[in-house]
Amino acid sequence: MTALLLLTSCREDEVIWLPEHVSVAQPEYTDIEGFYLLCEGNMGWNKATLDFYDYASGDYVRNIFSYANPNVPKEMGDVGNDIGIYGSHLYCVINCSNKVDVLDKYTCEKQYQIDIPNCRYIRFYGGYAYISSYAGPVQINPNYEQLGYVAKVDTTTMQIVDTCLVGFQPDELEIVEGKIYVANSGGYMFPNYENTVSVIDLETFTEERRIPIAINLHEVKSDSRGVLWITSRGDYYTEPSMIYAYDTRKQQLIDSIDCRVSNMWIDGDSLYVVSTEWSYVSMSNTFSYAIINTLTHEKVADNFITDGSEKEITIPYGVAVNPITKDIYVTDAKDYVSPGRLFCFDRYGVKKWDVRTGDIPAHFCFLGTNINER
Repeated sequence: MTALLLLTSCREDEVIWLPEHVSVAQPEYTDIEGFYLLCEGNMGWNKATLDFYDYASGDYVRNIFSYANPNVPKEMGDVGNDIGIYGSHLYCVINCSNKVDVLDKYTCEKQYQIDIPNCRYIRFYGGYAYISSYAGPVQINPNYEQLGYVAKVDTTTMQIVDTCLVGFQPDELEIVEGKIYVANSGGYMFPNYENTVSVIDLETFTEERRIPIAINLHEVKSDSRGVLWITSRGDYYTEPSMIYAYDTRKQQLIDSIDCRVSNMWIDGDSLYVVSTEWSYVSMSNTFSYAIINTLTHEKVADNFITDGSEKEITIPYGVAVNPITKDIYVTDAKDYVSPGRLFCFDRYGVKKWDVRTGDIPAHFCFLGTNINER
């Protein structure tokens, strides 16, 4: 369906896009109603957008936030960095706009705003949201002095009730058995990257220790055995991106996996990995679509796309797996400045459909009953 344009008196100089419903697949009826896809948008352009896929109708709906919130200036804002559902709310972390938008998880109407500088990732536990923050400005500086922190937010009042200092430029965080594990990147501090994971005790909300892992850490996700799968971005020159396994029960690093990685998703015992790795040495990207068995730590697939349709993807960026149907979703950032694309593959890696998205589609969140919404 062709998008409609609407000009309003309060936003005379802006164009508002009504949501576009595009039929892409046959209806599916499971406990999962759909998923949200947060599109990052281009830094400095206030172009973060929110899309939704409805399994019951088979419709993909683009740019639903602006339609649900016509009076919000600048719409979602600058760089959507993470998304999660907790209770009745959908939380959207908008990095360079220094805020977390809290929406009704069904209507997407904005209900609260939590102001956190340079916020990055979000997790939930026991009535609280935990949000990592770089704390300082966007600034490349090998001598950066501002430590990052994790904010603790009461999800009944949406107020910050505590903060805990961690390392420099903390990114993704995970919660396992009473501890928060935070990947410190030091990403602004080239060539003096951070190399630790901070461990925060949930009860006291204090940093207990920092675990050396590797430089420029990014993602951290837990499997069912309490093993953390942690990614390093490397240095984009001689040290490639890698995946590390840390056993939280043994409290030791147990493996390193020589696998390029940009983003990953755990489903059961499978770690799905997509990578677009840029090298300043070769001045080119390397792409991969791998699966790692989290039980054996073996790479069981070098390419989970089996029908050759990865040739249609320009820049693989985000990945997710439907926990019931096992459909695999991969996003394409294209040229990073224009609309991206979402590809759906069945569990065997055969393409089912693809659809246009917002700019730089990246972060998924499934909506439904009897699933772990995050």
